[in-house]
Amino acid sequence: MERNEDVEIVIVGGGICGLATALALHRKSIKSLVLERSDKLRATGAAIIVQANGWRALDQLGVGSILRQTAIPIKGGKFITLNEAESKEIPFGVPHEFRCLKRTDLMEAMANSLPEGTIRTSCQVLSVELDPVTHDQKLLLSNGTILHANVVIGCDGVNTCIANMVGLQRSNFLPFLTCVARGFTNYPNGHQFGSEFVMMVRGHVQLGTIPVTEKLVYWFLTRPKTSQDSIISNNTSLIRQSLMESMKGFPTHAMDMIQNCMLNFLHLTDLKYRPPWDLILSHFRKGTITIAGDALHATGPFIAQGGSASIEDAIVLARCLAQKMHSAKNNAIRKRDVEEAFHQYAKERKMRIFWISLHSFLIGKKLDAQSFIMKSIIIALMVILFRDPDWHTRYDCGTL
Repeated sequence: MERNEDVEIVIVGGGICGLATALALHRKSIKSLVLERSDKLRATGAAIIVQANGWRALDQLGVGSILRQTAIPIKGGKFITLNEAESKEIPFGVPHEFRCLKRTDLMEAMANSLPEGTIRTSCQVLSVELDPVTHDQKLLLSNGTILHANVVIGCDGVNTCIANMVGLQRSNFLPFLTCVARGFTNYPNGHQFGSEFVMMVRGHVQLGTIPVTEKLVYWFLTRPKTSQDSIISNNTSLIRQSLMESMKGFPTHAMDMIQNCMLNFLHLTDLKYRPPWDLILSHFRKGTITIAGDALHATGPFIAQGGSASIEDAIVLARCLAQKMHSAKNNAIRKRDVEEAFHQYAKERKMRIFWISLHSFLIGKKLDAQSFIMKSIIIALMVILFRDPDWHTRYDCGTL
């Protein structure tokens, strides 16, 4: 039996961006409803690297101080090239705040800060259409419920159904030739990494390690995709075996880290991206519908800004919406006000996410490049456009 329900603001997707958007709106005294298609909140991907810009945004959400207690600060790092003859090691500093958070810690901190009833699980959105009479959005859910919403915000990732509504097609996401495996390794007696971010490279294989706590280390490994990846992607034992085979020539302690990883956190995924030029050509909003996070600007993890950029989206979106709503009588939601708020949100975010996407796109294509000429062209572009490699961490999304 169909059940109709009126809701002012619906957020589709209960991932990092969806929860951050709901929390940002809550901090501005605006109610919303988060729809998550799974039967519980999921934290796919093990960990998230948060740099200075991300911490500024988390502080605006009011969860920064809580999360700092869950992860040690990274003070420096080193880049190690593993060659047949001689390995080279280049140390580097970390001049800004840099920590690696467990995704579960981040999502729990945000979810626990939301009012009861804000999140509904097992609610998959099957379709969205405009009601010809009320001009509200009608969302048909998998449980038969029809939600009539004044505002819809799509935070539903690369499998987005909301992006289609604003003219950004899901099919526009393109694959890199590189894939990534992510996981945790626990060291009961403490690890030897201190507070260093270590990046090891051998051929087309890269292994990054970042301590989360004194006993827990997050690692990620990128390598060219193989024909077997789709077959082994749901079998963690086979994923681990494949990674070990690709790591021939790596130090013993690195091999041991993969061998002893926590299989329940191990994931192997394709890397998809939305072409940066799509972001320039699109408005990414239509009427009272907009999108944020990976649904808008999915990119490779190569500058570690995907999660932080999504939280920035949430701050800017909530601020723009609140400015319009609080200027209206009784905080009423008027279609024109929402459209103006979303226009301002798109205006503020467009160039920021374009440059993040372009930087990550170039790094990903450098990893994909097979010819020396193509790789040299990409490196030259990066030197010209991104002479300061930390430019993206200095951004401040502003206050709520």
